[in-house]
Formats: sequence, structure tokens, C-alpha cells
Amino acid sequence: MHAQIVLFDGFDPLDVIAPYEVLYAGGTASAGAVSVELVSAEGPREVVGGTGGLALRATAALDPGRAGLILVPGASGRVGEPGEVPDHDAGAGEWQQDEFIPVLLGRALATELPALLKAALDNPEVTVGTVCGGSLVLAMAGLLEGRHATTHHLGLDMLDATGVHAVSARVVDDGDLVTGAGVTSGLDLGLYLLEREVGPRIAHAVEELFAHERRGTVWRNKGPEPAGF
Repeated sequence: MHAQIVLFDGFDPLDVIAPYEVLYAGGTASAGAVSVELVSAEGPREVVGGTGGLALRATAALDPGRAGLILVPGASGRVGEPGEVPDHDAGAGEWQQDEFIPVLLGRALATELPALLKAALDNPEVTVGTVCGGSLVLAMAGLLEGRHATTHHLGLDMLDATGVHAVSARVVDDGDLVTGAGVTSGLDLGLYLLEREVGPRIAHAVEELFAHERRGTVWRNKGPEPAGF
């Protein structure tokens, strides 16, 4: 499995680093059955994250035609108070410290990223994963209507408003779409994908290496509906 982790201006570094390290360790434990790289819609470049201006380097352009996994992080910035709106010039120019998360996501939507993600979702050989607000990037682009997905708990209502079946779970498996909730869920998402795609023994070995037990039940749209309680 080859994994492409997407960088865009204002990305949340932990959304990227947590699954990157899990998948990279999975590649080591599986004698190279998993590979991972950082990509961007624009190609190789330094990409500035939303936490203190921390930058990571994308080494290639996102390729939706390549079989494997494409993983989209969320953004790191200000959530804002209820009713607070960005200034009229918010989003203009380059990344600035403490920008609103919706502004950062909106800026990502103004790039080639949505078209590339649509092509990835249309490719039967690609699984698309997201961490935190990464699912909102796809949802705001109109790519997840009718699908089951999760995001950070503060964004579940927004996710639901786009026509997504928002699920309050740490990891949601909807077939070729696997989504994670808050930022640290990137560890659990990565471990689940290792288990699903490579096998539980590899995932368990990485769990032991990282001294982290995967949290929560992975939600899938299977089995009987639970009774109300």
C-alpha cells in the first residue's frame, strides 16, 4: 500500500505526523509492504502549517491515479467564538498566524485539491482517508453527500449540514472512505488502516512500538440498528 498524505497551507501538523509515523513504521514492520510520502496539489514545495508556522516539505504532486491511500489532514487555527466571523479580507494573501479554520479550509478549496480528491474518490483502486477537519475539506467540496464520516466533535454539525451522515466515532469505515475524528485519532486511523490493508499482526507490532493501544470501536454501517437508550 502506498500512502500519499496531503499538505495544504494551514494544515494541522499532528494530523499529518501521527499517521505518517504509524504508516512508516508499518512499512518497516512489513518489509516494505507500506510506503508513505508527503504531497501537495501543487507539487514539491515547502508547505506552512497552521501551528506556529511549522513547515513540512511535500516531495511530489498528489496523484489520484496511483493505487493505494490518499490521506487528507485538517487545518490548525482559530475556532472562534459563537457568532464571530472573519474580517472581510481574511483569507487574502499568504498564511497568517491564528487564522480561522474555515478560512484555511476555504483557501484549500480554492486550489486544485478538490478536483484531485474527486478523481481519487472515483478511482476504485484508491482509499481516501481523513483526519479531523480533513473530512470537511471533502464535504465542503460536495464530495461526501450521503456518505458516513466523522470529524472533530466541534465540526460534526457542519459535516452534517453538507449532507453527510455524521457519526460521532473515533474512526468511521465507509469502504473506500475512512475518516478519523480529533487530531490524535490520526494514530488510531493509521493503525486501523494497517490492520485492514496489511494485517493485524503488523498493526499490533506498531502499537507495541508506539506504546499506544488503538482507542474506540471502528464504526461501520453493518449490523442491526441499536435500540434507543
